[in-house]
Parts: sequence; C-alpha cells; structure tokens
Amino acid sequence: MKSALSLAREEIKQLKPCIHGGEIWDIIGKRALSSDKVYDFSSNVNPLGPSPKAIEAIKNSLELISSYPDPDSTNLRDAISRCFKGIRRENVIVGNGSTELIYLFADAFMGKGDVALIPVPTFGEYEKAVRKTGAHPKLVKLGPNFKAEPPIFIREMKGAKAVFICNPNNPTSMLMSRDDVAEIVEEALAADALVFLDEDFIEFVDEEKQFSFAGETKRYPNLFVLRSFTKFLGLTGLRVGYGVAAEDTIKIMSAAKAPWNVNCLAQVAAVAALEDEEHANRTSKLIKTERDFLTCELSKIGVLKVYPAEANFFFIDIRQSGFTAAKLKRKMLGYGVLIRDCTSFAGIDEYYIRVAVKTRRENEKLLEALRKVLGKNGESAKTR
Repeated sequence: MKSALSLAREEIKQLKPCIHGGEIWDIIGKRALSSDKVYDFSSNVNPLGPSPKAIEAIKNSLELISSYPDPDSTNLRDAISRCFKGIRRENVIVGNGSTELIYLFADAFMGKGDVALIPVPTFGEYEKAVRKTGAHPKLVKLGPNFKAEPPIFIREMKGAKAVFICNPNNPTSMLMSRDDVAEIVEEALAADALVFLDEDFIEFVDEEKQFSFAGETKRYPNLFVLRSFTKFLGLTGLRVGYGVAAEDTIKIMSAAKAPWNVNCLAQVAAVAALEDEEHANRTSKLIKTERDFLTCELSKIGVLKVYPAEANFFFIDIRQSGFTAAKLKRKMLGYGVLIRDCTSFAGIDEYYIRVAVKTRRENEKLLEALRKVLGKNGESAKTR
C-alpha cells in the first residue's frame, strides 16, 4: 500500500499547525509544575472564569450525557437570537468553538482558484482554513502602527471572494471604528465578496454594542459575524462559538456542518451564561479597571512600546529590551509567568509579545516579573 503521505491531498500536506496562546498544559508537563504555579498571560480569556449560573446548569444537566445532544443547538440559537435586535434562530449557527466555524465558512465558500484577503498580523487560523480548501490567502500588511485602514482593504480587495477582519484584532488589541468596518463591508458587497467579521473579543470593548455588526445581517447579506463563548463568557474548555448571518448563508453552512458538533452540557451552559448579566457586568468592570491599571504601569517600563489596548490584552514591542520574544518568554517562565511570543503571527518580526488582562493580584505578578527581568525602568536590559 502507498504511504498515507502520498495519498493525502496536496493542500493538506502543505498545512502547518498554528501556534496559539494557552500553552499551560504543555508548560506544566515539561517543567513538572502544577497549574497553580504558573500565571498564564498567554491566553486571553475571562480572568473570573465562567458564570456561576453556567456551572450550576451543568451540574443540573449531567443526566443528559447519556443522550445525543440536539444537533441543531435549538435552545441555544434561540437564546442567542434574543441578544440581537432583528435576529431570528434562522440567522444563527453554533459551532464547536468559533474555530470550527472559521473552517466551516472556508469549506462552504472557498475553493481552488479563489482568493481570500487577510490583513496581518491577525489570528492564524483564517489563513490555514483558506489554504485547506485549496484557495489562496492574500496576506496584506496592516497600516502604520498596525492600524486597519479601509483604503488598504479596498485597494487589495479586487478579485477576492472573501475578506477576513478581526475586530478587535488579535494580537494587536486594536479596534476599527464602526464607519471603517461599514465602508469595507459595503465595498465588498458591491464587489460580490463575502466578509468574515470576527468579533470574538468585542464584548471586552467599552460600549460594545456601538461597534458590533451582529445585528446588521439584513442590511449586509454578504456579512458573517463570528462570536465566541470562549473569551468573555469563559466557557473555554467546553468549546462553543456561534455565527450570525443571512439565512441563506446559515443554511449553506448548516448543510456542511458535522452533526452533534456541540455537546449537551456545553449547550445548557452557554444558555445560562448568556442570561447571567451580573457576571457579565462584573467582568466588564474588572477588565476596564485592570486594563487602565496595566496601561499605566506597563508604560513605566521604559524599554516597552505598549500599543493602545481595546480588548482584554496588550500588544507590546520589546525590541529595545535586548530580548527577542522567545528569550523574554523563557526568562519570564523562570518567575512563573507565561506570556505569548507573537513571532508565529504573519507580518511581524520576533520582537512582539502579547499579555492578557487578569485580576489585580495576577497583574501585579506580571509586572513584578517584567521588572525583575528588564530592570525597574528597563535600563539593565540594554546590555543583554
């Protein structure tokens, strides 16, 4: 028999795994540490964890695990539709984490000869999902200081079947204005191009509803808006995400979706999480307070160039520190702090890191470790 490699599709043979934050299990395994000995700033999830109501819903639904889950996630789709004006169940699809929906979107709409416009740096799974279909990802660098500017998108959009936008962007934590997003979506609509708008982090943004396009699918039939239960709602390990789009888009993607893709406990937990306004308010308040705190304190470390953060994480240029991101990551681990080395993101070099916003106690641990490695004001790092 021929080898598996020789039988595999060419597109698959050329794929490479994406590198992500949240490497805590790998780190503690290699270093024989317990998870409570490492402060994980590489993963951008809710530092308060999941909603207590979601945990209670799981406890009260354990008997469901002996049955198949609802393959259409009907109750959850109904709950999601109630969150947005003008949205019905038929406008919603639920996935096994938002990453499943990235691949499902690409599988449904992209193929050999197609082109997808992807500004970089951004989340790496867009590019991989597009390559998997045999389509071509057209990677375009963001503007000065990593700003996503409509003229860049519009100039490069010609011939593209789809445009990927992450807002706020990962890893830069920068937010496009509503007018800028609308300009790109409208230009794409005129060019018969689809827009995949990833809003996984938008709930961390102040005045989130002013920026979200999740309720705009009637106005823009070419728009698919991605949202997640992983980040703000903290159901990270359960893997639940959803997309909002025109009914025709949802029908096509639903037909291509694997059955029973979201387990029964994840579905009930997600419904409960959406209904817990108290937990959401506590999260928003904490993130705003601690983001302001870290903005102030990180700026005092002179060798760091800290970009303005709109989400729950910071994007930082460390080239003046004398360290590469990989070296700084290793040094920080010596103090029990895990940061995200951003070298794996397309479009940037080896001098960028990303750190999450967490609780005050955890944030102080981050600052303490940075000061020890870099020196109080960063001066000691210049000789390294």
